[in-house]
Amino acid sequence: MTQSRLRCMPEGLRERTRRAVRAELAEVAIDLFARQGFEETTVDEIARAAGLTKRSFFRYFPTKEDAVFDSIDVTGENVVAAIGARPAEEDPWTSLQHVLRHWQEEIHASERTLATHRLIETTPALGGRLHQRRTEWRRRVSDALRDRPGAGLDAFTADLLTNAATAVLDAVSAEWLRSGGTADRVTLLDRGFSLARVRLVELGD
Repeated sequence: MTQSRLRCMPEGLRERTRRAVRAELAEVAIDLFARQGFEETTVDEIARAAGLTKRSFFRYFPTKEDAVFDSIDVTGENVVAAIGARPAEEDPWTSLQHVLRHWQEEIHASERTLATHRLIETTPALGGRLHQRRTEWRRRVSDALRDRPGAGLDAFTADLLTNAATAVLDAVSAEWLRSGGTADRVTLLDRGFSLARVRLVELGD
C-alpha cells in the first residue's frame, strides 16, 4: 500500500487501512523476531518480508521496538475508551473487571499475543519499553476512572484501583505464560479480581 494511494482514500477508510498495514507489519516483525532473535533482525529484513521499503517501515513505526508493542498499544487505547463507556452507576472495580475480561478473551485466542509476551519476557531491551508503556497506561486508566460521570473518585483511590487491577493482570499473564498459553485468562482474571476485591474491602474497613 503506497502513501499516495492512502492519501487518495476518504479519511475514515484511510485510517482503517493504515491500522491494518501497521498490524500486518507488526505481525511480520514479531514472526521474524521469534525465529531469528530481536537483536539479530534488522528493519531492512522486516520491511522486505512485508513487501515494503525501509522508509515505509519508519512511516508506521519509529523503531523496531515499537512494532513489538503495536497490539499492546491498541488494546490499551481500547481499554481506556471502554472504561469511559461503562454505566455511570457501576462501581469502578466492576467496570475494570468487565472491560479487562473482554480483552482477556481476545488475548487468549491470539497466538500473536503469546509470541509477543514471550518475546518481551526474553528480550531485556524490551523491558524498559514495557515499563514506560505500563506507566502511561496506568495513568490513562486512572484518569478514565475519575472522568466517568458521577464517579466521585479522588486521584489516590483511582490509582489504587488501577494498580490493583494491573497486579491482577500481571499474575494472569505470568500464569498464562507458565502454562504455555493453555490456561484460561478469563478464569484467571475473575479469580484474581475476586481475591483482590476481598482484600480491598478489608483495607477499607
